[in-house]
Amino acid sequence: MSQSEVEVPFRMLPQLGTRNSFFWTAGERGELTFLQCGDCGCLIHPPQPICPRDRSKNLSAQPVSGRARVHTFTINHQPWMPGPELPYVVAIVEVEEDPSVRLMTNLVNVEPSDPNRNARPRRLRASPRRRWRRLDPALRTGSRAKLMDANDIIERRSCISGIGQSEIGRRLFRDPLELTLDACLAAVEDAGLRIEEIDGLSTYPGGMAGPAGFSGAGAVAVHDALRLELDWFDSGVETAGQLGSVIKACLAVGAGLANHVLCFRSVWEGSAQGEKGRSGVMPGSGGRAAARAPAGFTEWTLPFAAPSAAIWIAMFAQRHFHEYGTTREQLAQIALNARANAALNPNAIYTEPMTSDDYFGARMIAEPFCLFDCDVPCDGATAFVVSRIERARDLRHPPIRVEAVGTALHGRPSWDQFDDLSTMATRDAGAHLWRRTDLVPADVDLVELYDGFSFLTLSWLEALKLCGVGESGPFVEGGKRIARDGELPVNTHGGQLSAGRLHGYGFLHEACVQLRGDGGERQIAKPNPQVAIAAAGGGNTCGCMLLTRE
Repeated sequence: MSQSEVEVPFRMLPQLGTRNSFFWTAGERGELTFLQCGDCGCLIHPPQPICPRDRSKNLSAQPVSGRARVHTFTINHQPWMPGPELPYVVAIVEVEEDPSVRLMTNLVNVEPSDPNRNARPRRLRASPRRRWRRLDPALRTGSRAKLMDANDIIERRSCISGIGQSEIGRRLFRDPLELTLDACLAAVEDAGLRIEEIDGLSTYPGGMAGPAGFSGAGAVAVHDALRLELDWFDSGVETAGQLGSVIKACLAVGAGLANHVLCFRSVWEGSAQGEKGRSGVMPGSGGRAAARAPAGFTEWTLPFAAPSAAIWIAMFAQRHFHEYGTTREQLAQIALNARANAALNPNAIYTEPMTSDDYFGARMIAEPFCLFDCDVPCDGATAFVVSRIERARDLRHPPIRVEAVGTALHGRPSWDQFDDLSTMATRDAGAHLWRRTDLVPADVDLVELYDGFSFLTLSWLEALKLCGVGESGPFVEGGKRIARDGELPVNTHGGQLSAGRLHGYGFLHEACVQLRGDGGERQIAKPNPQVAIAAAGGGNTCGCMLLTRE
């Protein structure tokens, strides 16, 4: 066999440019090379034109020892794309010269079945949730930040006056714009408004050609289809998670830019993936001819066969397991609770009962995640009308007030360079929310928390101070506390794990349904719930909303 005929492992290679070529070509010399600031000496990764510490442009490529320490890892079992033989290990490692600089990579010559990978150094017990009353801010002591003047919290000038959803299904094979318009018209009708009264429009992620099915429609398409006359509109993916589009609508209404903003999110991922599943829409699925990693974050993940957030978030989960002793038995409760709630939701994708044996018998995706830790791609659309509070009191339903929002991101906007990989951007958004209200976590009656992967719900529980840091595993253990009749009902519609991946908006829709008391069989046991949280996003961008009943 000639050298050209020798089969070599497939790698999706990065596209080289002036900013990155020094890194990717250094391997030809047997070196690992980073940009280094000539003034402060820090290493910079991914490469940037200036030093983030002192803003110096005195940068040069410098080799390092090549030694690193494993910070976290996952064993991947899912064939996302052509690549290494399954299973294979993806890790995030800390560079010896500067542990704050990390790389995503593969671990080779490592036995994936090494039993030491499940070592759990310590375990915490959950503290009971303390009940608090509303207190005058002047009476509060301790670490709580001084509250802003209520007049400065302009989201309180807004409310959710209408909600709507289209048909939802695993694979509907319907025009995604049609699904989007169905949800939008339903929300306007629910609010008791005429379409001519809509003067604002907001959506996430906007019109996108890829990945397939991720966006059902953008603002331009809906604007034109409904012939709206807009005073304000917004669309885009770089915002505070999926709910960032609704949060921006609240701010626009509060600032007086619009009276009634129509917000929507639509997906058709189930139909786009078809029978091939998620691997059918992953980079490289078209074969070697398409094997170039695009610029951006995936430039640093695709060469190591890590194209999916399942892999990235699995490494967050593994770090949490390592630091706090969290277990798969605890993690399972997120999926089991979701399925129990979905059984009472007529719009849910999966409603058949699921047992603990079913969960642990499912195939592994990326450890510690099995199939039931991953959300269900589907088709559907969700929409809201965000209105000025004084314009909503005479509409069809009592308004759902927006008490506060959380949008902060103090850490790096990165999946692998975040300062603490046992948490993520949820940490900053959750803390920000409580700085904008005199309510406290124990005032919350129910929560609808993002579960694109089950660990994200644990992360949100801690970020929103609904339990202590590292205590989310014991908090959900056994499942009773988070059930519909429990102390803190979670994901009462079934979440994305069972009801379907409506990508964030479904959680806000369910929070409104529950606060209205319209949950039917799945309505929480506590009568007349007053306070709910909807939170969406994970990894490098998140947003959350604290809602109260009028």
